[in-house]
Amino acid sequence: MTVLDTRTLGRATLARQLLLDRADLSTLGAVAHLGGLQAQEPQEPFVGLWSRIRAFAPGELSDLLVERRVVRTHLMRRTVHLVTADDALAWRSRHDAMLRQKVLGVYRAELNGVDLGELAAAGRETLADGEPRTMAELTRAVADRWPDTPPRALGEMLIAALVPMAQVPPRGLWRTKGGVRNLPLATWLGREIAPLSPAGSDPVGQTLVRRYLAAFGPAATADLRAWSGVAGLPAAVAAVRGELVAFRDERGRELLDLPDAPRPDPDTPAPVRFLPAFDNAILGYQDRGRIIDDAHRGLSVAGERVVLVDGRVAATWTVADDTVTVTPLRPFSRAERTAVTEEGSALSAFLSDQDSERVRIAPR
Repeated sequence: MTVLDTRTLGRATLARQLLLDRADLSTLGAVAHLGGLQAQEPQEPFVGLWSRIRAFAPGELSDLLVERRVVRTHLMRRTVHLVTADDALAWRSRHDAMLRQKVLGVYRAELNGVDLGELAAAGRETLADGEPRTMAELTRAVADRWPDTPPRALGEMLIAALVPMAQVPPRGLWRTKGGVRNLPLATWLGREIAPLSPAGSDPVGQTLVRRYLAAFGPAATADLRAWSGVAGLPAAVAAVRGELVAFRDERGRELLDLPDAPRPDPDTPAPVRFLPAFDNAILGYQDRGRIIDDAHRGLSVAGERVVLVDGRVAATWTVADDTVTVTPLRPFSRAERTAVTEEGSALSAFLSDQDSERVRIAPR
């Protein structure tokens, strides 16, 4: 079986994640291809898409949210993701059990004795008037039934697990501040969520496998689980295995992939790319070594924005006063410093509506 080294896997990830060449895709097409973008920080997806789409216009993403073709919702890993409306409706039921267990993993003691079916019914009853609510407003409406349960536990279980929710605009719009207000996903989108398939069949799971590999492959089943948070996908993997090709990484793990997906030559030049906080190009794997050194792995879960140089995390970045500041994690060559400065200037212009191209490279 062919062994793919770390550099080869890194180039494959860049190609799948639209980071090797900016794509001539629509904003909706890019969100769909990527299987969504992690989006608990509402402005971060705009940078993620700017780094991936040629001539990306942030107003396009805002329009998609307002038009209800893209939605912010709890999905993979119980984190807020920006996904297409079609994917949210098709995938949500398959994530329900995982979402419930993730919340219980934090609030099991607090929710002891709470009938979750009754809690879900109370939440739906409160939201039946079609008015978006904050978590605090929703929990106040139901808390009298569970006076001894901490409101936060009730709210997290309702909003992240029991009642599929959309975070409605202005939350997530370009350069717009707005708190989180929730409405049932089916109400917001005007369409019902697809139910779970009968026991013994898992078409949604099979779709998740194919879509994950298209955007992240080649990858191990442990990587698939790390991205989705869903544990019960072995049967789906087995069902589609005949469609796939297999490799091994340098650790000996089996990697699966779509046969015709891009696997570029490891010496393919990789341009500098600025990634937003919590980007799935890093978080979408159990083994993140293809793109980030183990010594820097903590950056990916700490919300640090990072810079890819030659396909690997080589710096962090921040922005303040219309200036992008890059802090290297290793020494840059003269050519790397020039490339980072050029891409940082372009990012500064994007974030400032062309008012600034200032970029600063700080000392290590």
